[in-house]
Amino acid sequence: MSECFKLGVIGAGGHGKVVADTAERAGWSEVVFFDPRFGPIQQTHAHWQLLGLPEEAHAHDCDGYFVAIGNSQARQQWGEWLLGRGLPLVTLIDPDSSVSQYAMLESGVLVVAGAVINADTHIAKGVIVNTRAAIDHDCRIGAYSHVCPGTALAGSVTVGKHSWLGIGCQVRQGASIGSNVTVGAGATVVSDIQDGLTVVGTPARSQ
Repeated sequence: MSECFKLGVIGAGGHGKVVADTAERAGWSEVVFFDPRFGPIQQTHAHWQLLGLPEEAHAHDCDGYFVAIGNSQARQQWGEWLLGRGLPLVTLIDPDSSVSQYAMLESGVLVVAGAVINADTHIAKGVIVNTRAAIDHDCRIGAYSHVCPGTALAGSVTVGKHSWLGIGCQVRQGASIGSNVTVGAGATVVSDIQDGLTVVGTPARSQ
C-alpha cells in the first residue's frame, strides 16, 4: 500500500495501539481513533488523534476503517455497523508476518508481526491473528475469533465463530474447535471441542 491514506480505528484501548502500529507499518500514513468511552476533552490516544464517537467516523473522510475491540461481539457489532453504511472495513497485515498467497482473508482481519498463515487457510471476517501465532495449511478460522500470541495450529484445524484460543495454546492436526469456545493459555488440544466450552490443561479438558 502506498502512503497517503487515512485509517479510522474504532476502539482506543491497548489492542488499538497494536492495530495503529500495524497499520502504520503496513503503509497507512495517518491513523485516527473513535471511541464512545471518551468525551470531547481527551483528544489523543497515546501517539494518535482521538476524534470522537464512532457514529461520527463517516464525517472525517477516512479512506478505510478498522474495529480494534477485543470483545468479539462488540467487534462484530461495529464491523457490521460500518459495512451497513457502506464504509470500507479493511484488513491489516503486518509486513513482518508471513501470509501465503493461497490463503484467503476476509474483511476486518488483523495479522500482527511474526504471525504465519499457510496455504489454503481461510480466515473469516473480523479475526485477530496475534503476535507470532502460527496457522498451518488448510485451516478454517471462524468469524470474530481470536488466535492469541504464540498459539500454534497444525494443519486442517477448524475453529468456529467467536472463539478464543489463549496465549501459547497448541492444537493438533485435524482438530475441530466449536463456536464460542475458550481455550486456556498453554493448553494442548488433542481432541474435538464442542461449542461453548472452556478447556484448559494438557491434554485440554472442559472445566
